[in-house]
Order: sequence, then structure tokens, then C-alpha cells
Amino acid sequence: MRLSSLLTALLIAAVPGLASAAEVDSTKRIDKRQDNQEKRVDKGVQSGDLTKKEAKRLEKGQARVDAAEKKAAADGKVTKKERAHVEQMQDKQSKAIANQRKDEQKKKD
Repeated sequence: MRLSSLLTALLIAAVPGLASAAEVDSTKRIDKRQDNQEKRVDKGVQSGDLTKKEAKRLEKGQARVDAAEKKAAADGKVTKKERAHVEQMQDKQSKAIANQRKDEQKKKD
């Protein structure tokens, strides 16, 4: 009986650590996507697909997503709802990047 109580206590102690590891992975995924989107904006500027004004607007959008991510993680725990909100913001930002890159405007020299 004592052994099963000990095992139960160890399991209860380990479960919060597993949940914490999953949350860290989810923010890593968000961070990786943010980096990718920032690279897409940089490539758009380099190729001339984005004007300075467009790039600045897109960078502000990226900053809003970063702020939302930091706010979600401020208490040390990113909930499913918070993660979904940040990912929805990233989806919107990704579409904006794609639309601006293919809108046929070219930067002026």
C-alpha cells in the first residue's frame, strides 16, 4: 500500500512538469513562425515586392503579435485560448504579408 501511495505522489508531481513542457513547445512554435514571417517581410523588401511603407505596416503587425504572445506568457502559462488567439493573429499577419508581396507595387528608388 505504501508503494502505490508513493507512486501516485510521484505521478502527481510529474504531471505539471509535462504540461509545462507542452506549453514551452507551443511558444517555440509561435516563435519559429514569427521568425519565418519576419524573414518573409525582409525578403519582400530586398526583392522590391514591398515598399518601405508596406514593410513598416507589416512590422507593426508583427510587433502586435509579439506583444500578444508576451502578454499570454506573462503568467508563465499559455492557455489553449491564448495560443489560439496568437495563432489567429499570426494567420492574419501571414495573409497580409502574402497580399502585400504580390500586389504589384514596386518600391521607388
